[in-house]
Amino acid sequence: MAPGIHKDKEELIAAMNHALEKYPGAIWNFSQPIEDNVGEMMTGTKGSLALKIFGDDLKVLEQKGEEVTTVMAAIPGMHDVKLLRDFGQPNLDLIIDRKQVARFGINVADIQDAVQTAVGGNAVSQVLINEQRYDVVVRYQEPYRNTQQAIAKVRLLSPSGERVSLAQLTEVEVKDGAYDIFREGNSRYVAVTFNVRGRDLGTTVEEAIKQISQKVKLPPGYTIGWSGEYESEKRAEARLTLIVPITILVIFIILYTMFRSFKWALLLLLNVGLAPLGGFLALLITGTYLSVSSGVGMLALFGVSVQTGVIMVEYINQLRARGHSIMDAAVDGAALRLRPIMMTMLVATLGLLPAALSHDIGSDSQRPFAIVIVGGLISALLLSIVLLPTFYVWIARDGDQLPEPEGSFEGQ
Repeated sequence: MAPGIHKDKEELIAAMNHALEKYPGAIWNFSQPIEDNVGEMMTGTKGSLALKIFGDDLKVLEQKGEEVTTVMAAIPGMHDVKLLRDFGQPNLDLIIDRKQVARFGINVADIQDAVQTAVGGNAVSQVLINEQRYDVVVRYQEPYRNTQQAIAKVRLLSPSGERVSLAQLTEVEVKDGAYDIFREGNSRYVAVTFNVRGRDLGTTVEEAIKQISQKVKLPPGYTIGWSGEYESEKRAEARLTLIVPITILVIFIILYTMFRSFKWALLLLLNVGLAPLGGFLALLITGTYLSVSSGVGMLALFGVSVQTGVIMVEYINQLRARGHSIMDAAVDGAALRLRPIMMTMLVATLGLLPAALSHDIGSDSQRPFAIVIVGGLISALLLSIVLLPTFYVWIARDGDQLPEPEGSFEGQ
C-alpha cells in the first residue's frame, strides 16, 4: 500500500485499540484469516509472534505471564501485547472431607460416581435396534442438578443405610478454573502474543529477552521460548551463516579455475566484498531493516559483482597480453568496459526498481531484496570502473601470468 495509506492504517489501529481498552478483560488482535492460519501453524496461537512460558502450575504460569506482559508493553516497538489467559472459567469444586467420609463409611469413588450420575449421566444399559446400539443414560432431572444448591443436596446411601447429602461430605464452592490448557512438547504453557511495528524484529525481541531475564524471575523448571517469525528469522540467519562462506568459497574456486592465479581471484573477491556496501547504504537511506530477504539479496549481488569484475579483469589482461603497459591497460579497460558493465547493471536495476519502490500489500518481503540489489549494483558500477582498475594497478606486476592474446578487439 502507499505510504499515506500505510499511515492511515496505523492511525486506524491505534484508534480501535483506544476504543477497545474500555472493555476490561477483553483480548483482541488485528489480523486477517490467512494470517491467522499461518500464525496457528507457526506458533499455535492467533499471532505470528509469540512468547511461551512453560511449566506445570497454571496459576504460576499466568502470574509470570502477567509480569512478562508488563515488561514487554514498555519496550519501544512492541504493540498489541496480549496474554492468552488460562483462567476465568467458573468451576464448581467439590472438596471431599475425608473425616466425614470415613465417619459414614463411604468411599471417595462412591462420591465421584454419584456426581457423575447426577450431573453428567451414567450409562446403565443398552438398547438394540436392529444392528444399532444406544446407551441408556440416567441422570437427575434438570431442577435437581442445575444449581450449586441442588448439587449439594445430591444424596448417597451409606453402608449403614443412612442417606447422606454431598453437603455433609464435601465443601461445595465456585472457583475460577482453567477453561483452556495449552500444551506443547508434553508441557503446559501460557502464550503472550505481540506485534512489532516501527522497529526491526530482531533488535526488538533481543531487547525484550534481555529485560525479561533481568526483571522476571522464573521458578525452577519453568522456561521461556520464542516462536513464530523470530524463530524463523534465527533459523534463516543460521543457514545464511553457513551458506555465505560456502558461496564465497565456491566463487573463489571458480575464479581460480578461470584465471589460474590466486592474485586475480583475490582481487575479484575484494570487489565482491565491497559490493554489499551499496546495499547497506540503500537500506540505511530508505529506512529498511536488515532481514532475511535483504540477506538473500546480498547473495544475488555477489554473483553480479563477480560477473562485472571478470569482464573488467579479463579485458585488462587481454590488453596487457597485446603489449599495453599496466597503467594504460587499466585506464583503457575502465573506459572501454564501461558500456557493457553499465548495460549489465541497468538491466537488473531497472527490472527491480518497481519492486524496490513498491509499498503495496506483500511488498514487505520483496522490497528489501530489491533495495539491496539496486543499491548494490549502483555502487558496484562505481567500484568496477574506478576502484577495481586502481587495485589492479597496485597488485599487478610485469611477470604476471596472462592469457594468450586473442584477435583484435580494440574499441569494443
